[in-house]
Amino acid sequence: MSVLLACDVGADEAAQWRAALGAALPGERLVGTREGADDIDVAIVANPPPGALTGLPRLRLIQSLWAGVDRLLADPTVPAQVPIVRMVDPLMNAAMAETALWAVLALHRGFFRYARWQREARWAPHGQRRAQEVTVAVLGLGQMGRAVALRLAAQGYRVLGWSTRPAAAGGIETQAGDTALDALLARADVVLNLLPLTAATRGLFDAARFGRMKQGAGFVNLARGAHVVEADLLAALDGGLLHHAVLDVFQTEPLPADHRFWSHPRVTVLPHAAAQTDPRSAAGIVADNLRALREGRPLAHLVDRARGY
Repeated sequence: MSVLLACDVGADEAAQWRAALGAALPGERLVGTREGADDIDVAIVANPPPGALTGLPRLRLIQSLWAGVDRLLADPTVPAQVPIVRMVDPLMNAAMAETALWAVLALHRGFFRYARWQREARWAPHGQRRAQEVTVAVLGLGQMGRAVALRLAAQGYRVLGWSTRPAAAGGIETQAGDTALDALLARADVVLNLLPLTAATRGLFDAARFGRMKQGAGFVNLARGAHVVEADLLAALDGGLLHHAVLDVFQTEPLPADHRFWSHPRVTVLPHAAAQTDPRSAAGIVADNLRALREGRPLAHLVDRARGY
């Protein structure tokens, strides 16, 4: 049997993955093309092009190298009967928590405003709030969401967690359901999105949702670009409803050079880099799941296709 590595990434990153996976899977035959398709029973993927997983009659497992699997699930050519597992790496969760803490801290202390004023040679210190005076709403309480909520709480912020279904997060106040979401948004100084992308959450942040947020709140999207109606976000920023947005993900990636987000004074753009999968740690997680498959043991982090994650 062979293991297919199907990753739509640059040559350097592909080489890193091949080296890390080769070291973690010494007894497996790792291939980068569909040659010998009849022998491929596992596909390790990161944003594979449509059709990349068709014509593999012995395929038994699709292992994603990404935490989000919405693009896989949206591809009608992905075999419906083959289980998909997503990447859950504690080190990637920690990286996401670092980015979230940076974004919240910069919004809380006005560091993005200072960055604008630096370009104007403007010296104007403003007042300073304490962390415990800032309420942060973390939307999405999966592996990453819980890691983020706990990191922010440890820093002293008042953290409110929200998810579509009831979930616990280490003693942090949590709520669930649409009615609770509207009330929570009205309380938050910073809204941080880490929800999975599903039919229910696509376009969740539209004009109506922004209108329910606290006047002058900050918005941080580290999940998926399709969660946000971009024109409505720009309108909320232009109208002063929101103070600043930190965006790591977008409807179109890479973000087009003529997009207003690049030049908007109240938008900070990241190139989908908030928490990247690290081959050094992720390869071992992939190897553990592949061994579980070979030995007939339960797979870790199996995707529920009906729920979308």
